[in-house]
Amino acid sequence: MSQTNSPLPRQVADTYVDELIALDPITGTFLGVQESSSRLPDTSPAGTEALARLERATLARLDEAERQPGADSDIERRCARLLRERLSASLAVHEADESLRSVSNLSSVAHAVRQVFTVTPTATEDDWAAVVERLRAVPAALEGYRQSLELGLDRKLYAGPRATATFVGQLGEWADTGDGKGWFEQFAASGPEALRAGLDEAAGSATVAVLALRDWMRDVYAPAIEGAPDVVGRERYARWVRYFNGTDLDLDEAYAYGWSEYHRLLGEMKTEAEKILPGAATPWVALAHLDEQGTHIEGVDEVRSWLQSVMDEAIEKLDGTHFDLAERVRRVESRIAPPGSAAAPYYTPPSDDFTRPGITWLPTMGQTRFPVYDLVSTWYHEGVPGHHLQLAQWKHIAENLSRYQASVGMVSANAEGWALYAERLMDELGFLTDPERRLGYLDAQMMRAARVIIDIGMHLELTIPDDSPFRPGERWTPALAQEFFGAHSSRPADFVESELTRYLSMPGQAIGYKLGERAWLLGRERARERRGAGFDLKSWHMAALSQGSLGLDDLVEELSRL
Repeated sequence: MSQTNSPLPRQVADTYVDELIALDPITGTFLGVQESSSRLPDTSPAGTEALARLERATLARLDEAERQPGADSDIERRCARLLRERLSASLAVHEADESLRSVSNLSSVAHAVRQVFTVTPTATEDDWAAVVERLRAVPAALEGYRQSLELGLDRKLYAGPRATATFVGQLGEWADTGDGKGWFEQFAASGPEALRAGLDEAAGSATVAVLALRDWMRDVYAPAIEGAPDVVGRERYARWVRYFNGTDLDLDEAYAYGWSEYHRLLGEMKTEAEKILPGAATPWVALAHLDEQGTHIEGVDEVRSWLQSVMDEAIEKLDGTHFDLAERVRRVESRIAPPGSAAAPYYTPPSDDFTRPGITWLPTMGQTRFPVYDLVSTWYHEGVPGHHLQLAQWKHIAENLSRYQASVGMVSANAEGWALYAERLMDELGFLTDPERRLGYLDAQMMRAARVIIDIGMHLELTIPDDSPFRPGERWTPALAQEFFGAHSSRPADFVESELTRYLSMPGQAIGYKLGERAWLLGRERARERRGAGFDLKSWHMAALSQGSLGLDDLVEELSRL
């Protein structure tokens, strides 16, 4: 092939997306590919190795693409930079056999298999016919996952006991949601009567497969890993930090930064708490007061509608002043998360063609009464101007980026850092003048600082500093981390427990919020210094949101140029 016909990095990246979708129809569904709706991926060790082969082949093609004329343009260079970093980080995780001990309360093969049904099209009878086929594929997908974990046992690669116990409980909830039906059966119940027999049979088989996995995890896997550590140690932790954050982080510096933010935020929280409950011993006493006496929304339907109004208001006030939003980016929906979800709210981006909008999800955890103080900044984070504006903008300008940059190339710390930056931006713009809402925002910021401290601290088993008001000089353990988190958060005990399990089973992911925010703020400040009086925040926001994802090693440099 001549040089003039050789693909450039963006073409290589988009070819990778096409080939990835062929292997992973879950990714296809999240991207809005209709043909993916009837299938699930091969989740066995062979399927994981097929993904790795694709990554290696793509890196080889990228080597050639970067030698082509035009590959040094900004748009090609950013795409190549992201693709190489992401595939290399993923391969490092694969080659360490991390997939053979991937057990989590939030992110595992089983969670992906269930969650994909929440975004699978169901508008027509043909859509539901594809759902029947996908339901029939659930047993094989869960069996492939079991085979991966079984191979991990053979190689003495163990997941953490705490995450395993939690996951067993979740599988039990998925098998029986409280009315004698499993989650898949409940999902299938809303399908058309013309397909009722097939839906019921396939959903019933899926529930049987969930129970089989639950029983194996409980009776075989959990006893086999008893006594294994829940923490991963410095080597594994550094590998996961690269995967989730796109950086080879100075872990000790990041740990110290977490503590510096802790002390700064604690001072601000005390100021706001005094306005709410004068003389409160700690800010969390004031927050507990708000749990009982503060502003609340009553009812599940009511809170969903109210959260929608929070995002609608943000769009109306920010569009044209601090952002320029395309009409389809302005559409975002608030929904209630399905039973058996983790405790934290989350967001799913729109399909590539925007026929499925961006969606924020609230797990109710059985509650029907919702304090306002801890929801407002959270919905600025999950919805507008947080995850939704960034991820939907990537979709909107995908043709100017690449399909890869706008979708599967996302770096967690880039996206979570933007969303935390978005919370701070709303505070800077004066949206959080009410003491309840501002204390809730600071509490959410403190939670992210605490994540840096305890995620790094417990996985590396570091010492708590002498100037800490909490157990100075002691060495971090998961038990101490849970105690610290509970003492420095307004969240209920079940949320705190769920969060700690998440940190233990997704090492290095939770630190990306605060460290990503630091990168976004530093990039903005350097761009402001570079442009001086000519710096325009709205223009910078749109340029920043239009460059696609980057790892933290690259993000500050690129933001500074804008």
